[in-house]
Amino acid sequence: MTGPTDLERTRLAEAANGTPWRKWGPYLSERQWGTVREDYSPGGTAWDFFSHDEARSRAYRWGEDGIAGFSDDQQQLCLALSLWNGRDPILKERLFGLTNAEGNHGEDVKELYYYLDATPTHSYMRMLYKYPQRAFPYQELVEGNRNRGRHDREFELIDTGIFDDDRYFDVVVEYAKAGPEQILMKVTACNRGPDEAELHLLPHAWFRNTWAWNTGGARPSLTATTDGRLAAEHPLLGSLVVEFDQAPALYFCENETNTARLYGQPVDGPVKDAIHERVVHGREDAVAAQPHGTKAAAHYHAVVPAGGSMVVRALVHPASSPVTFTDFDAVFAARLAEADAFYDALQRDIDSAAERSVQRQSLAGMLWSKQYFGYDVRRWLDGDSAQPTPPAERKGGRNSQWKHFVASDVIAMPDKWEYPWFASWDLAFHCIPLAMVDAEFAKDQLQLLTHDWYMHPNGQLPAYEWAFGDVNPPVHAWSTWRVFQADRLQRGDAGDLEFLERVFIKLLLNFTWWVNRKDQLGNNIFQGGFLGLDNIGVFDRSAPLPTGGYLDQSDGTSWMAMYSLNMMRIALELSQHDEGYEDIASKFFEHFLMIVEAMDSLGEEGLWDNDEQFFYDWLDVPVGDEGRRKIPLRLRSMVGLIPLFAVQVLDPRLLRRLPSFAARLDWLAVHRPELAARVARWDVPEEGERQLMSIVDADQLRSILEYMLDESEFLSPHGVRALSRRHRDEPFSLEWSGQRYEVRYTPGESDSGLFGGNSNWRGPIWMPVNFLLIESLHKYHHYYGDSFTVECPTGSGQQMTLLEVADELSARLTRIFLPGPDGMRPVHGDSEKQQRDPAFEDLVLFYEYFDGDSGRGIGASHQTGWTGLIAKLIHPHRPPHEAHLAGSGERD
Repeated sequence: MTGPTDLERTRLAEAANGTPWRKWGPYLSERQWGTVREDYSPGGTAWDFFSHDEARSRAYRWGEDGIAGFSDDQQQLCLALSLWNGRDPILKERLFGLTNAEGNHGEDVKELYYYLDATPTHSYMRMLYKYPQRAFPYQELVEGNRNRGRHDREFELIDTGIFDDDRYFDVVVEYAKAGPEQILMKVTACNRGPDEAELHLLPHAWFRNTWAWNTGGARPSLTATTDGRLAAEHPLLGSLVVEFDQAPALYFCENETNTARLYGQPVDGPVKDAIHERVVHGREDAVAAQPHGTKAAAHYHAVVPAGGSMVVRALVHPASSPVTFTDFDAVFAARLAEADAFYDALQRDIDSAAERSVQRQSLAGMLWSKQYFGYDVRRWLDGDSAQPTPPAERKGGRNSQWKHFVASDVIAMPDKWEYPWFASWDLAFHCIPLAMVDAEFAKDQLQLLTHDWYMHPNGQLPAYEWAFGDVNPPVHAWSTWRVFQADRLQRGDAGDLEFLERVFIKLLLNFTWWVNRKDQLGNNIFQGGFLGLDNIGVFDRSAPLPTGGYLDQSDGTSWMAMYSLNMMRIALELSQHDEGYEDIASKFFEHFLMIVEAMDSLGEEGLWDNDEQFFYDWLDVPVGDEGRRKIPLRLRSMVGLIPLFAVQVLDPRLLRRLPSFAARLDWLAVHRPELAARVARWDVPEEGERQLMSIVDADQLRSILEYMLDESEFLSPHGVRALSRRHRDEPFSLEWSGQRYEVRYTPGESDSGLFGGNSNWRGPIWMPVNFLLIESLHKYHHYYGDSFTVECPTGSGQQMTLLEVADELSARLTRIFLPGPDGMRPVHGDSEKQQRDPAFEDLVLFYEYFDGDSGRGIGASHQTGWTGLIAKLIHPHRPPHEAHLAGSGERD
């Protein structure tokens, strides 16, 4: 008999075989306004073209948004919750936040909400929204941030004092599935305040507008039946039923633009903001006179006593496969028990209850952050036949070189409010924790970006919708290999070789694009641009340099060395099943050696500075008519640590299975000893020679780690900083043509406007690069063993093996989210309410990055995306002998 422990795993297996368990999920965005997709302006001013104020009245072209939203995987029929406290000027239908220009550090959501639980098939989901009972301080938030400068912290909702006397509702939204397409929704609103308070809850059901853009588009419908249900008819979804408990009042309108409000043009019938008008302004004539439309809401109104609750229940199911309210509570109880059993099995080796809670919330955030992403670039540029022709300027503007791009997919987003669009290198990191709970979905995500309708014909992967042609670090191969390994462990077989081969073949094109486009002189030294590190450099690395010339980048070149080794390792795996891949593996190995040789030989010293024993970027500028001058930029930053990422360990047992590749290594040792010297060999008793391929040798590794583990430089109590703390008192500066350029250690929010000013690589802690540093230390330890020790922290007199250093970094990162001896979580900073209040203290937010001194969360507050890597760091890693059997030293 199948028990609760097995049922979610059973659903995952059924989903892999075609049962549509993933068809319905939390696929609504939390912000569709202000996105590139909805921007039809001549100059690409997305934030100005479609505002939060317009969102309640204007139909979206490419997607929908809502609070605690749920939809099918093509976002045809949407469910979400709206609220009104009797005092707000508008119906709360979507989360509020500031635009890039309004925030003193760029765009930012100004709400309090938390993802609490989720299963990978979305059979059970739970989130919490904290809704004030006073009027929501929209204007105060705008003005409060406008009056703050870049050196000030952001002004958040909790800073307004609106929660100080607990006059708010904790609104918990839960979903459960009785079957793959039978959706149960429950809303429980608890009055945390000292007095009774009014609350309106309006669960909404509506169709994404797919009919208004082109002539002849089929219009779906929602119609009230005689028994109070909604009959939903859609040309693709078929016939569905939406039911609300307790026979509430039902309001109907069309999901179409209110042209009268926005443009002063006549409007035909009740439109998108009609339910807002009916509830907030009491206009009975605003909604449809007949119970029919494409958008509908059930209206529940109560005065909730202090400490009391209000509960709302709803159902969605195919007309041919009903589910009833009679079964409602039993289904919820069963799905919750199964979710608990699923995580009990996953967390069986985690002793700490606090760590289990953080890991479960982080994985919940990962799963809640899936979103439908629809975008057809050619159609977006050309416009729709039933709409005005877009401005001609757009034809050569943003993404005009990506007309092949067509997306209509569910994608793991970085943050569904601040980043409601995929970013290619973020997605690679997302897939690591996602593979812990749903390896099939993680594999699908990695394959998605390599599809013909995503990848550019020239081989480039799309970066993000603001500029598909920007360049992100090439980590797709790394993630593909890591997900393959995780999946193989779970399957207990040779692994999904078809997935591995499919992605590898497409990445051959991408690797070629990198070599052809980002190696200016063909000398294996790469530029690449900002490479995801935003403002880390003294210049904007994605723009032409004010000095002229170009930048030889330590990080760009190191990423390519890492890419070469990742591709080599995948090819070696495929070679065990198809000998033809051994030659390809050899080519990637040789490319790696040529990159390492170039890093050593560029100019007099290469990218390695022999005086300071560290890697730096080098500025290559023209001098006179034909001369050039190379200047090392001795800015001690993450770009000098990234060379550690390019490391691979090959065990003798693997090499014995690959005679052609092993023979190539031996040939290089004889005929190209200067290159072969970059491969260290260590004799393993009774096994043979283990081989280390790395940019750095043992001496360089010690030198870099001496800096990295120095608490006055990179090592923070909460991880490794992106910029050395040394630059707080000794800022890096460069004088050029009368202009002074300076970089100073800034542990918190950015004081620079580069890249919108909403991220900062000049001091904070970033989870993805910390994760890669920890993984690299595991690999180095796998080769060097316990005999190789370093001082950690530098100057402490305490020696650690590299494995112990990796564990120490993991512990420091994990402590960001855990209560310390004083009960305080560093992530919450000095917020007394979030630290001490029983209704807050167990809730965790997974920010985009963290203060380099205090560990306080900064940036996008729900970027569980790559910060979700904490789930992997919390998870106990495999014993050394199991890592040895994998032939990599990587953590699984």
